[in-house]
Amino acid sequence: MNDAEMIRLYQQRDEQALTETKKRYEALCMTVAYNILGNREDAEECVNDALMRLWQAIPPAEPVSLGAYLLTAVRNAARDRLTYQKAQRRGSGLLAESIEELSDCLPSADHPDRMIESIALRDALNRFLSALKPTARMIFLRRYWLCLSVKEVAAETGCSVSRVNMSLLRTRKKLKDFLEKEELL
Repeated sequence: MNDAEMIRLYQQRDEQALTETKKRYEALCMTVAYNILGNREDAEECVNDALMRLWQAIPPAEPVSLGAYLLTAVRNAARDRLTYQKAQRRGSGLLAESIEELSDCLPSADHPDRMIESIALRDALNRFLSALKPTARMIFLRRYWLCLSVKEVAAETGCSVSRVNMSLLRTRKKLKDFLEKEELL
């Protein structure tokens, strides 16, 4: 069943939508949540929370990509849970590690002026990602969107760990330069 058919089931309030969504996306959602939280039970709860949010959001929401919409909900649920638990895993969890790697490339969100620029930043990031070569984009998104470890990214892309590390280093530098040029950093 494709995304459009599943969205139609959600709009009809048919519980089969949840079953089909789980079949198609549960493994990926669990990977994302687990990589952020590092705990299987917490990851399962986040996936279930995200599915509940999805059920409540459609309708009226009409996402173009059900998978992207759901993964965003999973990431947000996992981040919320991590914040709630006040986990002091700075440097040990994959999310914390990913954020630390990007800290030099992204503007601080705690400054009021920067909060206003969040939409401009999102648009700039989309333009930046669109301009990357496909392999560099795939490596970057797997590391920083799906929160996979460098080793997992290497395995998924068929690249060596050192090539993944070098690609990430170069892409972060390009991102920093791009955001400085856009006056967002």
